Amino acid sequence: MTTSIAAERDAGTPSPSGGAPAPRADRLRRRTGAWRPLALGAGAVASAIAIVVAVGIGTAGITPGDVWRAIVLAIFGGTLHGDFAQAYSIVTELRLPRTLLAFGAGAALSVAGALMQGLLRNPLVSPFTLGVSPAAAFGAALAITLAGAQTVPAWVVILSALGMALAVSAFVLSLATAKKMAVATLLLLGIAVTQLFEALTSALQFAANENTLQAIVRWTFGSVNDATWSDVQVVWVVLVLALPLVLWFAKDLNAIAFAGDDAAKSLGVNVGALRVGLIVVAVLLASVVVSFCGVIGFVGLVGPHIARLVIGADHRYLLPFSVLTGGLLLLLADTVGRTVLAPAVIPVGIVVAFIGAPIFINLILTRKTALR
Repeated sequence: MTTSIAAERDAGTPSPSGGAPAPRADRLRRRTGAWRPLALGAGAVASAIAIVVAVGIGTAGITPGDVWRAIVLAIFGGTLHGDFAQAYSIVTELRLPRTLLAFGAGAALSVAGALMQGLLRNPLVSPFTLGVSPAAAFGAALAITLAGAQTVPAWVVILSALGMALAVSAFVLSLATAKKMAVATLLLLGIAVTQLFEALTSALQFAANENTLQAIVRWTFGSVNDATWSDVQVVWVVLVLALPLVLWFAKDLNAIAFAGDDAAKSLGVNVGALRVGLIVVAVLLASVVVSFCGVIGFVGLVGPHIARLVIGADHRYLLPFSVLTGGLLLLLADTVGRTVLAPAVIPVGIVVAFIGAPIFINLILTRKTALR
């Protein structure tokens, strides 16, 4: 009897699809999670390839080889021949910063979404649940409106959006901490703040003249059209600094997400401090992206779900994989937006909604466990 059971265990168990039994080594690898670093590595390689391919897509006839040559030339220096000067300028001054900003913004929003969903134990929240996006939109709209007929500098709009988003988030978190609000109450407060700032932005649009209204609407669409290397640097620096920090607390985040507050406290986790601290990081990530790129929805909601389906719910792997899924999702949206109706460019915020909504509906209908 024992020999028979051992033999059956060594032979493997039937696969879920009813095919041949899985070898014991494969089952052990899946159970111990040894495949996850390989998945992260494969995803990183795929992301690098996607960035190069995206830079090469356009009406100028630039090949991936030209992209690679321009990148090598920009990093290591060399002689720039006249026949390659135009392609080099297009790659390094237009397409590459735009592509890197799209990938970095999507990655930051997705990481912020994964943090919010784990901390609040709610798969339907996103970085904008606490009113980050509407507050940033109101801050930008206010700066544009106050400028009137004058051309408002980009940095003024960025600082106004970022300051408003951080101030509102600080107010919501401080009020939640002082009142010792439950998670559900915090979400309701975020919804109320969202509605308030959407109404305030609409009021500014209602009172604005035609030129001001056009500038406000263009910003609220969400776009990476005017990406610069300074934008790329700020977004990527914030992302690179935040990711190791949140990974350091990934095990504590697992305790909250999987076992709940009481069980996490019994394991020695300071739930209140951890929740506030990591929500601040998530808000900072989302605020920086919104201040540079405008309002971009769905990435912070859909990106973590796609990552969770591929690599599982362990935040030690979910957070870095969310970088890849969110970055690729926004990169795909931007590539589609600037090619489908070329030379016209559709704002990435519109395209990502068209892409993200069907993906999320499909996740709901086909994989119910993804939302648990």
